[in-house]
Amino acid sequence: MALPYIILLSLTLIYQAAFTSSAFTPNTITLPLSPLLTKPQSSDPFHSLKLAASASLTRAHHLKHRLNAPSVATTQVYPKSYGGYSIDLNFGTPPQTSPFVLDTGSSLVWFPCTSRYLCSHCLFPNIDPTKIHTFIPKNSSTSRLLGCTNPKCGYLFGSDLQSRCPQCKPNSQNCSLTCPPYIIQYGLGSTAGFLLLDNLNFPEKIVPQFLVGCSILSIRQPSGIAGFGRGQESLPSQMALKRFSYCLLSHNFDDSTENSDLVLQISSTGDTKTNGLSYTPFHPNPSANNPAFQEYYYLSLRKVIVGGKNVKIPLSFLEPGSDGNGGTIVDSGSTFTFMERPAYDLVVKEFVKQLGNYSRAEDVEAQSGLGPCFNISGAKTVNFPKFTLQFKGGAKMTLPVENYFSLIGDSEVVCLTVVSDGGAGPVTTSGPAIILGNYQQQNFHIEYDLENERFGFGPQSCKRKA
Repeated sequence: MALPYIILLSLTLIYQAAFTSSAFTPNTITLPLSPLLTKPQSSDPFHSLKLAASASLTRAHHLKHRLNAPSVATTQVYPKSYGGYSIDLNFGTPPQTSPFVLDTGSSLVWFPCTSRYLCSHCLFPNIDPTKIHTFIPKNSSTSRLLGCTNPKCGYLFGSDLQSRCPQCKPNSQNCSLTCPPYIIQYGLGSTAGFLLLDNLNFPEKIVPQFLVGCSILSIRQPSGIAGFGRGQESLPSQMALKRFSYCLLSHNFDDSTENSDLVLQISSTGDTKTNGLSYTPFHPNPSANNPAFQEYYYLSLRKVIVGGKNVKIPLSFLEPGSDGNGGTIVDSGSTFTFMERPAYDLVVKEFVKQLGNYSRAEDVEAQSGLGPCFNISGAKTVNFPKFTLQFKGGAKMTLPVENYFSLIGDSEVVCLTVVSDGGAGPVTTSGPAIILGNYQQQNFHIEYDLENERFGFGPQSCKRKA
């Protein structure tokens, strides 16, 4: 029996058990944001880095090879231990609070749902899969299953009613079928469930009939995901945000109470730019047949500079083709930046050349999944080459050393935190060639100006002052 059929059958049985029984509008909403990077339960100093490197590669493969996609408010962002950043959102009446991983590389917002929620392979450090917080639809007076004829069902399943609801007669106004169950694949896992409409609550704003996924079954997804991509079902699209911004804390604060802000801009600010930020226009999304590529935020990367030396990366890697291959995207859900092998090799070659006075720590490379790694023992000071990304319009993102080199445990070895796929076998060039991960975005004020189609960034300490 095929796995999707088993999942759909299980969802139907759980569904039958689980679902029986405006206000002042601020200009911005601010939410707390925290990092999530899994701290190892063992004393192995390479464990967490190897997990992050592996997760970054798996995430990159997912983003590159995805199948066709079935005023201000502020919230806090918390760094968490499996590579991402978490926010809390309140759904339902009365509100139920759930944690979500902030993800600009996908669009659906979903939470673990019902008392029968099952998460397989979710034995992460600091997480008890039997105690994952779940949303209970029957405890919300405003929670409703999404009908098949509702236009929002088309966000995931297409605008053709007969394709998604074959049992509904054309032009039927009384079809009582619900929207089909969803199954979504992520880099390291998957989730499946039903679509709901419910209130999304902020302190001074309520978003009624917000489309949200009620996941019944998940694999390696212990937390819900807040999709901030370009799809119609994303949080920015459903709230018609003009812009949103965040400042990502260092992963040194993973699983702590430290947090920074995610700011949601609701009202128009015109062409106003934020002080201290450099801007580059978003690159138009490729007109490929794969709708997944329409969800990403593409950037026009012009140069990769190592220690003042322009690395000659072919344009085909920097700019996406009409087939969706190549180009650069920014993704809050990836930990380490990914580069396709030819581009990665050129960058690594330049770092190795400029750090030639230090020996390679090949044993650490094998254990950590990162590379190149250098032994800096005995050195009083190390002059690391500057690492700069230059975008269209001249905007330069010069990374602090801690955003691209990581000191491994208590050793005197540092490793580059940029990853690529294996060197053996044919090179695949499907999907984005470069994915700017959250590790490289630490301690930057990052802004997605949706109204003016531009990306802003500037260095900033994201830790709150005592």
